Amino acid sequence: MNKTIAFTLLGFVCFFTACNNPSSTQEAAPTGKDSNNAPVETKKPNTDYKPAFAGQTRVAGVKTSTPYDFKVLSSDLKKPWGVVSLPDGRLLITEKEGTMRIASADGKLSDPITGLPPVNSKGQGGLLGLTIDPDFANNRMVYWVFSEDVSGGNHTSVARGKLSADEKRIENAKVIYRATPAYDGNLHFGGRIVFDKDGNLFVSTGERSDRVTRPQAQDLKSGLGKIVHITKDGKPAPGNPFLSNSNARPEIWSYGHRNVQGLAFHPVTGDLWENEFGPRGGDELNRIEAGKNYGWPVITYGIEYGGPKVGDGITQKEGLEQPVYYWDPVLSPSGMTFYSGDAIPEWKNNLFIGGLSSNHIARLVIENNKVVGEERLLSDQGQRYRDVTQGKDGALYAVTDEGRLYRIGKK
Repeated sequence: MNKTIAFTLLGFVCFFTACNNPSSTQEAAPTGKDSNNAPVETKKPNTDYKPAFAGQTRVAGVKTSTPYDFKVLSSDLKKPWGVVSLPDGRLLITEKEGTMRIASADGKLSDPITGLPPVNSKGQGGLLGLTIDPDFANNRMVYWVFSEDVSGGNHTSVARGKLSADEKRIENAKVIYRATPAYDGNLHFGGRIVFDKDGNLFVSTGERSDRVTRPQAQDLKSGLGKIVHITKDGKPAPGNPFLSNSNARPEIWSYGHRNVQGLAFHPVTGDLWENEFGPRGGDELNRIEAGKNYGWPVITYGIEYGGPKVGDGITQKEGLEQPVYYWDPVLSPSGMTFYSGDAIPEWKNNLFIGGLSSNHIARLVIENNKVVGEERLLSDQGQRYRDVTQGKDGALYAVTDEGRLYRIGKK
């Protein structure tokens, strides 16, 4: 009873503090990436697996030396999942249960935008990631990922539609791609979507979590556990690695994925990076190359939630890609973005990843395709960070499962 009261009081104090201090300033002493700082992770790992190379996990911690502010612009979103910047600096946001909202620079929210196909919002499903057409200023086209009910279960689907002139609805919504086969479950839909430089789409799917579906991550005839590369019409994109392989789906770009909830292009190299959930331990950051196999469920740095090893309990195998970086305990990584702004020069080309169960935004310093520094931002807010994007003003914007919209930028 005493523990219950204590935790209740602590929760009240944390909630009260967060709600009454919507903004804060962060200042840290300058620390270089070569200063031998201790890793930010101090908890015991779930496994005794050894990394394949130095710096694959628990690299030295770094701290931002530039003073920066963060502010809660809104606390009124309903389970936001994806956020993208519009050309005029406002933000377009998906809400898990099936609507979109537009947020102004000061956090004022529009009424829910309707007209989207019905979503299955049970479990990890719902209205998920989104992106806008590179020519949005002229055509107002929006593309999004959602979990769709069909005969035999549900699956990850991609749709597109036009944002109406009055911004109240999506017009002529059309499903352009479905990651089949369907499965009757409510986990691991993946759900991120980004445009490449050629105007085609990369979309992530999950392997649906259950042991019966896991092998499909390795199956080139399945849309589960993949990153697919499609045109605006949902067709296989030119140049895909399996276009001429009759034993593979032509839309597949890479495979062997568990549940990819983060996709982003490096602003200098143009490489596609992704993050994905491991089981108990073994969350991964990968640099994605065409046609490569990223290992799940054959290799992993995690274990089953109940404790046993996954499969043969191996972390390396010839022909299977190693993650650039992994976390144990987990970060629970979701949406991510590379910073390309000039407001905070030391963040240039750094990767920012929203952490769910870890309740922080991870900042990763990457050099020569290796992680050389890690920092935790906003870890005192007690939030599950679902997505992070860079705004037109050079600040970072993040949404949380609890309904908040944050702005993070130079003081």
